[in-house]
Amino acid sequence: MDAPGRRALWILYVYALRVSMRESTVEVVRGDSVILPCSFFTSSPLSRLNIIWTLAPFSSPESPIQVIVYDHGQIIEDPSLIGRVGFTGIPWSADIMMNDTHISDAGIYRCMVNNPPETADASIGELLLSVLAPSLPACQWDGDMETGGSVTLSCSVAEGVPTPEIRWDKLNPEEISLPINMEGELSGSVQIVNVSLQTSGLYRCSASNILGTENCYVNLSVYNGDRHSHSGILQGVLLTLSMSLMLLALLVLLAWLHRTGQDGRRRVSKEEEEEEEEGYNEIRYTPSLMKRSFV
Repeated sequence: MDAPGRRALWILYVYALRVSMRESTVEVVRGDSVILPCSFFTSSPLSRLNIIWTLAPFSSPESPIQVIVYDHGQIIEDPSLIGRVGFTGIPWSADIMMNDTHISDAGIYRCMVNNPPETADASIGELLLSVLAPSLPACQWDGDMETGGSVTLSCSVAEGVPTPEIRWDKLNPEEISLPINMEGELSGSVQIVNVSLQTSGLYRCSASNILGTENCYVNLSVYNGDRHSHSGILQGVLLTLSMSLMLLALLVLLAWLHRTGQDGRRRVSKEEEEEEEEGYNEIRYTPSLMKRSFV
């Protein structure tokens, strides 16, 4: 290639718009703010500057979304990010800030800058954002707490970035590390068979990542007993209660009969007394007596 051709390519390269990222990876703790850097160089006026930020989320990398746009002096935000994203130094810088970061904000961000009449560099600025989240485990147990039964301790983490390490320990009466069965990356369980009184105690699940360790607890109380004996005791209690109710009903019936008999006798006595009083007060006249009275 001759000198004029090389000079023309050099001039074209110098006056071509260039985009560069000061960082290739950025980390932020969920809920905090973060700046996503994007630098560009242009030799043309900024009256027609156009900047587009897009995100390919880790959850659905095949479906990128438009985060924020600067076009001819106007700013357009994605509706789901209004109030959480904005440019920090427009139009001189394409940096953006994200507030109150969510786990769903993690992914690959691309910064595209155009400033006609310049042609943009073929490479588009790109960075990876990781949103770190502490691991908050939830504990539960399921099974038979009677001696000889089987109990399963479960521990799960709704979200944790990076993926947490999960472990189970028995804290008292003595501290023992327990073998754990992982059920995926965010949950693990411990199965205890043929439980005894010594199985009782406080158990802890720990979920750890670079942000720290979070714990949850389960307190097991194993009791000694037999299902049949418990059933017999229950039946005995119910039988005793039934007999007591029958005896109470019989006593109430006897009391009612006794009171009814007394009331009947009182009514008969009262009627006899009333008849006797009427006999004394009544004066009877016979024909023979009336005849003698007038002789």
